[in-house]
Amino acid sequence: MKELSTRELGRRVLQLIVSLFILLCVTFVIGRVMPADPVGAVVGELADPAAYAAMRARLGLDLPLYQQFFIYLAGLLHGDFGTAILTGNPVSKDLAQAFPATFELATLAVIISTFIGVPLGLAAALFRDSWIDKTARVVALVGHSIPVFWFGIVGLVIFYAGLDWVGGPGRVDVYYEGIVTPRTGLMLVDSLLEGEPEIFWNALSHIILPAIILAYAAMAYITRMARSFTLEQLNQDYVIAARAKGVGPANTVIGHVLPNIAVQLITVLAISYGNLLEGAVVTEIVFSWPGIGQYMTNALMIGDMNAILAATIIVGFIFMFLNFVADIAYALLDPRTREATQ
Repeated sequence: MKELSTRELGRRVLQLIVSLFILLCVTFVIGRVMPADPVGAVVGELADPAAYAAMRARLGLDLPLYQQFFIYLAGLLHGDFGTAILTGNPVSKDLAQAFPATFELATLAVIISTFIGVPLGLAAALFRDSWIDKTARVVALVGHSIPVFWFGIVGLVIFYAGLDWVGGPGRVDVYYEGIVTPRTGLMLVDSLLEGEPEIFWNALSHIILPAIILAYAAMAYITRMARSFTLEQLNQDYVIAARAKGVGPANTVIGHVLPNIAVQLITVLAISYGNLLEGAVVTEIVFSWPGIGQYMTNALMIGDMNAILAATIIVGFIFMFLNFVADIAYALLDPRTREATQ
């Protein structure tokens, strides 16, 4: 079994590598055929033809596409994503500064969606066709149907501009910027490490609204899947036997059903986390959140292909890696999967 498990792990790692390479190829080709002009973004629209041609050669855009790809791939293998036109910094440096903001927002969102979505899905299944179930289904339907950016705009109008319950766009108020040393890049963590509780609460007031709005769509998916998994288990013999022994409905779900659907929930949460990292792009634009989403948007505006390609690859890799981890966890924890690989 050990040999088979090692072979299975190797197969999944190979799938991850192939998928990443395909993503890299597709992203690179799309980046090169886009109508954006990276040379014009550097030298300006009024540059003379000689300067334009020189910059085109300097960027390597005069080479055949396959040569450009291999040069770009060689750079990636050395951690070189190129130089950003917008900032003049190495793209890897810009991403290292922008990613913690996206990570902090998506992580808080997945925590909120998990702690609300899983219990709501369990309760909806336990009290099927009751008002709890109907409410959960309506909540899930609304979360799937209404765009995140609409929720963001409405949330800012009501809770920031109208009621003044939360902070506005950005990670902190302007007069708090630059005070906290970015040790981890996570504003909530760094403010506590610096001993700045006032900045912590200010940062929390800024992140709570975009995190809740971003979590809503994930919560809708988690609730629906948790309800579906629980309903399937409630018809199993072991649940019927537990009820016959006098075990209450709540204890049956928590003590018997939840452990049996935990593996499936891990997969759902991993997928949701990846989706949140992707979906943070729209949320960051609405809330002027200085993460990868806003960085990609600014890069798109000027045709900064190095920044766009790098950010797309990073987000795609994280999504695929989370799915890879979920698959491994499923294979390790689910006895039916282990038996199938024997």
